[in-house]
Amino acid sequence: MTSASDVLQRVIAERRDMREGFRPDPVDDAVLTRVLQAAHRAPSVGLTQPWDFLVIRDPARRARVRDLAERQRAAYAASLVPARAARFDGMKVEAIREAPVNIAVTCDPTRGGRNPLGRATQPQMAPYSVACAVQNLWLAARAEDVGVGWVSFFDERELAAELGLPAHLEIVAYLCVGHVDAFPPAPRLALSGWARRRPLAWAVHNETYGHRGLPGEETVNLIDETVAAIGPLDEAAMRDARDHQARLTKPPGSLGVLEELSVRLAGLAGQCPPPLPEPAAVAVFAADHGVHAQGVTPWPQEVTAQMVANFLAGGAVVNAFARQVGAEVSVVDIGVAAELDAAPGLLPRKIARGTADMTQGPAMTPDEARRAVETGIEIARDLVSAGARCLLTGDMGIANTTASAALIAAFTGLPPEQVTGRGTGIDDATHARKIDVIKAALARHGLPRDGADPLEVLAAVGGLEHAALAGFILGAAALRVPVVLDGVIAGAAALVAGAIAPDALGACVAGHRSVEPGHSATVAHLGLRPLVDLELRLGEGTGALLALPLVQGAVRVLHEVATFDSAGVSGKRPGE
Repeated sequence: MTSASDVLQRVIAERRDMREGFRPDPVDDAVLTRVLQAAHRAPSVGLTQPWDFLVIRDPARRARVRDLAERQRAAYAASLVPARAARFDGMKVEAIREAPVNIAVTCDPTRGGRNPLGRATQPQMAPYSVACAVQNLWLAARAEDVGVGWVSFFDERELAAELGLPAHLEIVAYLCVGHVDAFPPAPRLALSGWARRRPLAWAVHNETYGHRGLPGEETVNLIDETVAAIGPLDEAAMRDARDHQARLTKPPGSLGVLEELSVRLAGLAGQCPPPLPEPAAVAVFAADHGVHAQGVTPWPQEVTAQMVANFLAGGAVVNAFARQVGAEVSVVDIGVAAELDAAPGLLPRKIARGTADMTQGPAMTPDEARRAVETGIEIARDLVSAGARCLLTGDMGIANTTASAALIAAFTGLPPEQVTGRGTGIDDATHARKIDVIKAALARHGLPRDGADPLEVLAAVGGLEHAALAGFILGAAALRVPVVLDGVIAGAAALVAGAIAPDALGACVAGHRSVEPGHSATVAHLGLRPLVDLELRLGEGTGALLALPLVQGAVRVLHEVATFDSAGVSGKRPGE
């Protein structure tokens, strides 16, 4: 016998946000009443029941509401990068006219009088209560075999005016309700590749935020779990890609490095051809460095926060290049010394207000380094879950080339003189000072050292952005998504990631060769071939963005170029 719990879990698992497939036949009044009754039984702060349900069947009114939604949809589409916009253009996002019933669910934040229980201290509990009612409605509808679609494309006050609502009411949800041809096996956004679900174990925290794990199970070690998911490139897919390249209408090997890149990306994806690496997302990890106090750069530390503001305003080189190649830019505050105001595109993930001075002690505590790596892993998963199919590294942090050179020397064993560059363009005296500072830091921590724990090395002389970038690379590799590396800061982070999980390098593409000497040493040590060599040393993700079209072109060849057989073109004669 099926238990009530089993039935409820099935209804929850099979609930879908329906956008299409609605039938025109009406919903029975008794069924609709039962659905609304379930919504009305939802918990509410102070038992105020701040919701009301406006049932709309009139085709003319639904057509006007649909026009309002279409304007908002168009505005959203205009904000997307081209690859996202193209995918969104073919996506059905509402069924306002197709569904026979629309329901506007409103919130009255004044219901219950002056001081209802619980709302005085938590006034936002009124709309939260209404959200509970919406969830009840949605589940009850699914149990009745009725589909529900939640419309999110509307201006709340514009819609309220169209519906003739009193000014003090707020619209929490606008729902399309009706019988459907079929419920899809999974959410449409997942089936279309627009987004993915997060694992439950990543969302459950025991006692302290960050201590993840399911009830009764061991705390999840995010780094260990991610590393365990990283595997080598798929040899069969790579063999298929090489065979396919040999059949394309071009001389074998004529695309040079791009051919081998396409083969590697097929191996990463485990299929040939691999998915097109678009949409692409660049994450700019920003942090400050305590070693700045040692006079390694003439630039004031405040520039880090100022440049973050410039990124968010869209005025930096990374923004210009991202617009040109159609990539989305997110800025991650992983350790900026200043407090940053909330802004669209800013992900506040501050671990500390910059690192400590590596010449006086470890730059980070072991916990700070671990948390920063975990944050990078999460950012990678979040961007991929939101639909990104290629990740690009970005960075910002005054004095971060000093920490990069220290990491490169520690992991490659090369002397600081060979891996320390001029960063933002320092003079000879400052360059000499920078080398001496790196030598002092390495000596203090006994680096380089055979068998050193990569995370200990990272904590000793790295930066918070290096730690987060290392996690970002590990996260991309675990998800089998390519990550295009920028310059010397990303290269130093890749050394950390490669030391933790060597197979993670299979996901890495060296976007360019920086003029910084440490970067040439890094890509040689990692066995990566830079795609672009333009004597860049800006950072921000700029070199990775310039290389992105090459990465995408390498894969597009496998998708779109005809074979000799399909095009009716004669191939090279055997023996010639």
